[in-house]
Amino acid sequence: LEDAKMIPIAEPNLGEEELENIIDVVKSSWISSKGRYISKFEREFSKYCEVKQGVAVSNGTVALHLVLKSMGIGKGDEVIIPSLTFIATANAVSYCNAKPIFVDSHPDYWCMDSEKIKEKISDKTRAIIPVHLYGHPCDMDTITDLADDYGLYVIEDAAEAHGAEYKGRKTGSLGTVGCFSFYGNKLITTGEGGMCVTNDEELADRMRLLRDHAMSDDNTYWHSTIGFNYRMTNLQAAIGVAQLKKIDGFIERKRKIANRYSKGLNDLIGGDLIDIHPEMSWAKCVYWMYSILLEERDNLAKVLEKKEIDTRPFFYPMHYLPPYKNNEKFHVAERLSKVGINLPSSTVLKNKDVDRIVQVIREALS
Repeated sequence: LEDAKMIPIAEPNLGEEELENIIDVVKSSWISSKGRYISKFEREFSKYCEVKQGVAVSNGTVALHLVLKSMGIGKGDEVIIPSLTFIATANAVSYCNAKPIFVDSHPDYWCMDSEKIKEKISDKTRAIIPVHLYGHPCDMDTITDLADDYGLYVIEDAAEAHGAEYKGRKTGSLGTVGCFSFYGNKLITTGEGGMCVTNDEELADRMRLLRDHAMSDDNTYWHSTIGFNYRMTNLQAAIGVAQLKKIDGFIERKRKIANRYSKGLNDLIGGDLIDIHPEMSWAKCVYWMYSILLEERDNLAKVLEKKEIDTRPFFYPMHYLPPYKNNEKFHVAERLSKVGINLPSSTVLKNKDVDRIVQVIREALS
């Protein structure tokens, strides 16, 4: 173990097809935000998500911002989000001069607790952003039924959940719109990049307008409103097209890695030792980051680091962070943040690497 190579928390799984597509783009000279791979990637990814429209953008954060702006959400509006998420979810709301309203996590599957949303709805609420945390989908029926009752948008933050399923339906197809990230550590990657997917054609057209400086298709350099430069490049999309062909294999590998972790740690579950990454009966988790909970999280991270095994702690709850600090108590989110740790989860991770990590964890907890 002492001489073993460092095992990273995540790394992209790239091959010859990605390289061939990049060479094709370079030879064509269409390396910026025009070129055939962009529309191809939009069509194929939205089809994969079982929706009609795809709008490619420069990253996952701007995907959220673009959706919110296209919906007309702005000053005085409120958007309900989980407290336990990456800060981009909250920031995208703030970019619109709207206010993020936080909800606690569910203890069984770690995502936003759908039963606690109703008490946060006010006459200022415009949307709910459920986050499919670490690859596990939210309880979407309860959320969408509530949104229908109150006339709210549902914006899925699926940045960590490409291909995850809720009752057999793909994430991204469950709300008004789904937002994805293709950052280098995501299930499929374009380096940076993101996508908004929806069945709402009017909303998709609005997003396409705003992502390109709100410039008219018919009258060059005529801008009807203030837009953004949120375009994806043809180079990025070329990688995405190749990655998408492999996504089912990537998901299968993620699930096999998760199963190997779970079997290796199964007898440590409960008591004062650990809890492992959940998967509810109604969900297909893609285990973007395979995660465990244990009280001695920080000590374990130090042991793993000494053995050249990379880890990450869970996100800080939003209500802990200076821009969003408040005095509310979200006990589940706070505990998850304190005891949660992400283990190496790359699709290129070998079985022997998983076994090595399990062995180190077992020795550390013995």
